[in-house]
Amino acid sequence: MDDMNAEPPATTFVVAKPSVWRRRAVRLALATILIAAAAWWWFGRGTSVTVIQARRGNAAEIVYATGAIEPETWTRVTPLVRGRIVERCRCEGQAVKQSDLLARLDDKEALGTLNDLRALEEFNRQEFDRQTTLMARGVTTAQAFQKAQSDLMRTQAQIAAQTQRLDYFKLLAPMDGIVLKEDGEVGDMVEPGTILYRVGLPKPLWVVADVNEEDIPRVRIGQKALLRTDAFAGTALTGTVKQITPAGDPVAKTFRVRIGLPDDTPLRVGMSVEANIISREKSAVVLVPANAIADNQVLVAEDGRARRRKVEIGLRGTRLVEIVSGVAEGEWVVAPATANIKDGARIKAAPAEAAQP
Repeated sequence: MDDMNAEPPATTFVVAKPSVWRRRAVRLALATILIAAAAWWWFGRGTSVTVIQARRGNAAEIVYATGAIEPETWTRVTPLVRGRIVERCRCEGQAVKQSDLLARLDDKEALGTLNDLRALEEFNRQEFDRQTTLMARGVTTAQAFQKAQSDLMRTQAQIAAQTQRLDYFKLLAPMDGIVLKEDGEVGDMVEPGTILYRVGLPKPLWVVADVNEEDIPRVRIGQKALLRTDAFAGTALTGTVKQITPAGDPVAKTFRVRIGLPDDTPLRVGMSVEANIISREKSAVVLVPANAIADNQVLVAEDGRARRRKVEIGLRGTRLVEIVSGVAEGEWVVAPATANIKDGARIKAAPAEAAQP
């Protein structure tokens, strides 16, 4: 009974001191400020891009081609018959005259055939002489006489053909010039059409290049070409378009273009080169990098924001493009262009040179 009448224990409340509340409020405010600063730093600074300044310069529209150096005047020497090489001049790099002997193939078998034909000719001649005598006496037939005459004439024709064939075993210089290249060794068996010698004049030279069929309408005789080869990487090499083949290759879809070279060119026969044929050229035009343009639009950096502009394009080069309108000289354009940046978006621009490592 005494326990039921007892009073419940009193509830105790602890009241924080004012200084504790202030410290908590300050911490919360600082955290909010830090979060806001971090968000501004992350979202408000803008996308990092590289920019390049539009400038004036010379613009050139080029046609790309690849080819090799050849003499303008030269020829190949090939055997017309199958045979084994028994003699060669070993005259690579030396001057030769037309009809000089360059190489000789084994002609023993052909010579034996010729001797057999000459023996047959002697027999047929004697038979023809005999038939002629008998015909004069009237003791032979016209048919027998004509057969003897025909056999003799056929043998003589075979001798002429075999004598001509013996010349095929000799490889002669087809022109005055220099032996540019000599292939094959004594003892080698060669087939008809095998190129054993290249004979020509060391100067002038030209580039025999292949141009894609879609580019050939822009190529004209007299256009300047800039040449590049690894052998002379730091040398400015030039040429001039001299010939354009009238018929193209429908399989490779290319046309052959010959680019003449100056007499003092350091290029040598057989070198491979890349050619940039200048089809059009302009001076003092506004230029921007080719990779700054996407869908005929560029992004221009203005006061920390990207402004998308439509541009009119003129000449297109491999690295630079002429801007007819839309960008002025001295403006900074984003390069390379990106589709991820909207018009008016914040950007953090750095010149391309400074962005290089």
